[in-house]
Amino acid sequence: MAEEKSKQRPKRETAKNGSARGSRKISRTAGLAPGTLVHVGEERAGRIRITFLDYDAQNFQEKEVATAKECFPLRDTQTISWINIDGIHDMVSIEQIGKCYKIHPLVLEDIVNTEQRPKIEDFGTYCYVVLKMLTFDDVKGRVVSEQVSLILGQNHVISFQETIGDIFDPVRERIRQHKGMIREMGADYLLYTLLDAVVDGYFVILEKMGERLEGLEEEVIKDPEPQLLQRIHGVKSQMGLLRRSVWPLREVIGGLVRSESSLVTPAARPFFRDVYDHTIQVIETMESYRDMVSGLLDVYLSSLSNRTNEIMKVLTGFAAIFIPLTFIVGLYGMNFNTASPFNMPELNWRYGYPFAWGLMITTVASMFFFFKKKKWL
Repeated sequence: MAEEKSKQRPKRETAKNGSARGSRKISRTAGLAPGTLVHVGEERAGRIRITFLDYDAQNFQEKEVATAKECFPLRDTQTISWINIDGIHDMVSIEQIGKCYKIHPLVLEDIVNTEQRPKIEDFGTYCYVVLKMLTFDDVKGRVVSEQVSLILGQNHVISFQETIGDIFDPVRERIRQHKGMIREMGADYLLYTLLDAVVDGYFVILEKMGERLEGLEEEVIKDPEPQLLQRIHGVKSQMGLLRRSVWPLREVIGGLVRSESSLVTPAARPFFRDVYDHTIQVIETMESYRDMVSGLLDVYLSSLSNRTNEIMKVLTGFAAIFIPLTFIVGLYGMNFNTASPFNMPELNWRYGYPFAWGLMITTVASMFFFFKKKKWL
């Protein structure tokens, strides 16, 4: 059953991703045995970085190691260990960590596949959590997503990240400086602090999105230029990325709150409920912003339609003014023979030409003031 489930996984992920690029990435695992480690994601090179923090209430140790084997002694200690691996393209190191901490091959397969949906899986001796860490690129003006996998054990947390650099520095500093209760609590509290840091990062993203939406709203009302539509769709796409990251996370944290696993102690459950509440707040704010984006599209289309109507109204007014002028010019341009019994006396009249001009000017002025009175112009 596990083998059949693993073989079907690439198909489900491909359908969920819905993009040709994602399909090409996931197709690398097609036909391989379950648990085969294949990095699915952006191509990366170079060696990975492995660091660990080992601590309890009295002691603290932080170190960067060259190989995964140097972390093996931490498995049997009574202190709390946080092992962080920056880079998941080194299959040898991932396999070594997996064997040492007895991580299921299917979990290792999910760790190196960056197309995973946020989820939680309980294996008894450890819990596997995967989520999306979002940051905002101020230079490119877009949201950057990175997959983070977390392994919660009895006395350890192992985190796997795609690249070097994250939003966990405040957590590290709290451990170094012995701030708060993190050094007195267990590994489940460390997991909570990491989840809380990720969720706090979502609030930063929402703040950036809110500022962009306010600016777009002012521009849409004042000057709905065509390029605004592309920018609005860009924000809508970014909100979609945020939504795909946050909605499943609610179930992940809810699963930790309701978990009956011994890895989540009663002392830590109130903290998981707190981060669950923060996740709900992010979702509510995100949904209101999505409604604002949809409203901006409606306002843009309405403003564009109103602008077109104003232009058409002016053009129609000018056309209506020139209709009687065309009639007058056409009437006196017929040039019938003056010898006819139905002659046009104005053709031989000394003041016929000034009369025609006066008639046209009077007609134009009368119609212009009439339109202004009716507020058609």
